[in-house]
Amino acid sequence: MNAPASYPNPRLKHWTMPEGLQPTQPFYRLARHLLRTAMAGLWKLRVFDRHYEPTTGGVAYVANHQSFLDPVVISVGLQRPMNYMARDNLFHPPLKWLVEHLNAFPVRRGTADLTAIKEGMRRIKAGGQVVVFAEGTRTPDGRIGRMLPGVAMLAQRAAEWTVPVLVDGAFEAWPRTQMLPSPGNVVVRYAPPISRAQAQEFTPQELVDHIRGVLIALQADTRRRVGRPPLHYEPDFLAAPHPKRSRQP
Repeated sequence: MNAPASYPNPRLKHWTMPEGLQPTQPFYRLARHLLRTAMAGLWKLRVFDRHYEPTTGGVAYVANHQSFLDPVVISVGLQRPMNYMARDNLFHPPLKWLVEHLNAFPVRRGTADLTAIKEGMRRIKAGGQVVVFAEGTRTPDGRIGRMLPGVAMLAQRAAEWTVPVLVDGAFEAWPRTQMLPSPGNVVVRYAPPISRAQAQEFTPQELVDHIRGVLIALQADTRRRVGRPPLHYEPDFLAAPHPKRSRQP
């Protein structure tokens, strides 16, 4: 693969986070280190464009959803800690302690869970990073589906930055029809961050359509680079005009 850049934001390569950002707790730091090793070996995980990780403010990462691997592969390459919306049935012993110490908070599946959205906004406003799977469910065929406009609330009202994130290869390793994962080749790529001011130039539907268009373009480029067959999409939405790519402070 003639790869894009693969290095972390140099302003975040410190033991402690800059002032105003969510700190990285010791257990989270240890888990991330162990998972980086495991992911690189089992799924040949490669993460590109990590330097787009913002150095200031709260961040919403809007990602496509291919498998149960996605929350881990999206976050292990980043320097700042990540927060996750997790199924509410995980918040019972013996898993409750573990998922809470990995910065997860509960969301009720199949509903417009305003409590979870508010908690995500609270964590973002407090200087945290939250990953959102805007399709609402795992893909049935590897393609990136329609995204729910409700997630735009995080980008337009809470986050200083919104970062589109592509996951590719996780569907082949662990499709929703398969009980356990298989070895595979997983790639994660981050797109340039969108500022809150830019996000507010869109309607909620236009914003998620724009992000979906960015991810589809990244997916096509990534699959071409690694030699995977392309995925074909119907022209079922009009891409919103792209905002200017902002520079991080």
